[in-house]
Amino acid sequence: MTHKRSFADRLFQILNYTGFGILTFICIFPFYYLFIQTISDNSLSAKGAVTFFPKGIHFSNYIEVLKVKGLSHAALVSVARTVVGTIATVIGSAFLGYLFTKRKMAARVFWYRFVIITMYFNAGIIPWFIVMMNLNLTNNFWAYVLPAIISPFNVILVKTFVESLPEALEESAEMDGAGTYILFTLIVFPLIMPIVATIAIFSAVNQWNSFMDTVFLMTNDKYYTLQFVLYKYLNESNSLAAIIKSGQGLENIDLSKLQTSTSVRTTVAMIVVTPILAVYPFFQRYFVKGIMIGAVKG
Repeated sequence: MTHKRSFADRLFQILNYTGFGILTFICIFPFYYLFIQTISDNSLSAKGAVTFFPKGIHFSNYIEVLKVKGLSHAALVSVARTVVGTIATVIGSAFLGYLFTKRKMAARVFWYRFVIITMYFNAGIIPWFIVMMNLNLTNNFWAYVLPAIISPFNVILVKTFVESLPEALEESAEMDGAGTYILFTLIVFPLIMPIVATIAIFSAVNQWNSFMDTVFLMTNDKYYTLQFVLYKYLNESNSLAAIIKSGQGLENIDLSKLQTSTSVRTTVAMIVVTPILAVYPFFQRYFVKGIMIGAVKG
């Protein structure tokens, strides 16, 4: 049996699709615009002649930028800090959030409030830098991982999620002799995967986009991340374009593919943004579910 829609229903549906279509276009267009700039004739892009469709399509910008010394190593550092940092954050925040649900934990309320306070107040950049320096975390890869293991916001999400699980699950396992670590790894952790996926997204995006810790803590280019290189090259894009040009013979060269500061800026930006955009859709369904469940009890 089909339900006949009224004029008001059809009008609402049209307005609904139109509104979301416009919002989708507004969100997607900046990435599309950036992409067509990277594959279009560089001279036309520099003049602002490329707006909605690419002109003079080529991919030499990506090829030449990826040849720049240090960029591939910086990409590896970024991937490593994202993978290792995300795993450490997920395990650390999930385990601490789970411990805060255990009434037998010593000084549980005090430690929980202590962690939450750090979400609202921090010491500032100078004390943070002094602490990191005294811990020998300058020019050290672990400076990217250790400070991010515990996130108060993630701890709240996990604690709220775990409290929504039936206590009988843990009680029956405890009667069989399971300890805290067994309960967490074999009973609780598999049941909180939606919130774990949410935390993983938060952490991965944060790790991938961070570059200020590199600015303050790293002077050895061995630890430079792709985002720091982007930041550096965005400020020195004219120099980078000159470096790329210097590696090319100017005779017998297609001028439409000759790199400019604009082409370098847009290409590096696309290279940095694309990996996280590719990963996000696979976690999006867990992200929505995890946030909704974690927010039910506040």
